Amino acid sequence: MIFALPPKNKMFLILLQYIRPLTTIDHFMDAHQAFLDKHYQKGHFIFSGRRHPRSGGIILCRADNRRAVEKIITEDPFEQNSLAMYEIIEFHPTQCVAGIEQYLT
Repeated sequence: MIFALPPKNKMFLILLQYIRPLTTIDHFMDAHQAFLDKHYQKGHFIFSGRRHPRSGGIILCRADNRRAVEKIITEDPFEQNSLAMYEIIEFHPTQCVAGIEQYLT
């Protein structure tokens, strides 16, 4: 079953591209994981994961506006230590598979 969603929903796809060696990335991975956990608990993040091949990551973020997403990113140790570049893509979900609609409204 597919659910229609109200047009007011704002979601952001955050694409991370590593700009430092993986050994440096791995050094900050625990701190990055704590950052992710914090924003999952706050309800900002819906899912996240590594890109394959391992060149960065992807985060699906729920926020009121782009400025809020940019503020969240400033808390990421990868950003604070200039380890990754970020691309923020705003979109308005209009459909979803049954079972995840509660995370998109």
